[in-house]
Amino acid sequence: MASQQYSGGCHCGAVRFEVTTDLDSTISCNCSRCAKLGWILAFAPAQNFKLLSGESKLTDYQFNKNVIHHLFCSTCGIESFGRGARPDGTQTVATNVLCLDGVDPASLSPKAVDGRKL
Repeated sequence: MASQQYSGGCHCGAVRFEVTTDLDSTISCNCSRCAKLGWILAFAPAQNFKLLSGESKLTDYQFNKNVIHHLFCSTCGIESFGRGARPDGTQTVATNVLCLDGVDPASLSPKAVDGRKL
């Protein structure tokens, strides 16, 4: 599966976005936050992500090293994406694949990442 454009958003619909990403490279993480959320993550360069609506509804949560902006809807509480930087400084968006319209998570094979040790 090559990169393609997807639309997605939070549960209540206040936050909506478009992202171009490759769902062949998804991950599941067991860090203290991801394990509780049950995320399947897909990463994309920041320029491949466009927030369509809901910027004023986003609440930012940071923990540990305070380098990832976990952004969630202040109305429904769903975190559909987060923002951060790769080790080389490239701005990146982590999308919660479960928040993408029309994507069947059972069709994916996410790679397990041991986030507890990172």
